[in-house]
Amino acid sequence: MYLQRYHEVTLSPSGIWRILNKVGMSKFPASQHYKRKETRWKRYEKQRPGHQLQVEVKFIEPLGQTGTKRRFYQDTAIDGCTQLRVLRAYLKHNQQTAIQFIDHVLSNLPFKVDRVQTDNGKEFGQVFHWHVSDKGIEHVYIRPATLRLNGKVERSHRIDTEEFCRLLEGQIIDDANLFTDKLQEWEDYYNFDRPHGALGGTTSYERLKQKTIDPLS
Repeated sequence: MYLQRYHEVTLSPSGIWRILNKVGMSKFPASQHYKRKETRWKRYEKQRPGHQLQVEVKFIEPLGQTGTKRRFYQDTAIDGCTQLRVLRAYLKHNQQTAIQFIDHVLSNLPFKVDRVQTDNGKEFGQVFHWHVSDKGIEHVYIRPATLRLNGKVERSHRIDTEEFCRLLEGQIIDDANLFTDKLQEWEDYYNFDRPHGALGGTTSYERLKQKTIDPLS
């Protein structure tokens, strides 16, 4: 999809496999081995932007730190319809930063949010719950030990690791503001330029425009 979209190069899957095989990269990691159709996770998509956001926090250890290491946390929100994401880095991991983040999310998304879904982490406790409810938004928790129910945000974090973190390899990112700037660049790329297989090769922003024009599409 990427080659066709940005370079007008069309290759068949078998052609790509032959190229990868030639350089010894034809085997998938264990997590990406072929699975029978009946055992695969089923994709789902909310029909309307803002119907449900999945929110989660990911621990990040910046590169280049020596001595006492500082802990950073990436708060992530992803829309279940468009896969539009909002990202933010914090030095703390508590309900106060979670509230700051959800306020930032709501002020940056171009549509109304009806529901926020989180895991049962302490950062999404009672204070956070009532803060969201006071805004007229439903806050729901997934069942304990069922991270698959937050599958979209979990998958997006894996993309962060595979694509964004690799771009930072070799760079020293030990300052919160510098990492926040890099994270903002990645958020913009993810939303406006990166084609998504789950969206048929379109970007999140293109899916949002499509839903704006034709909500039933």
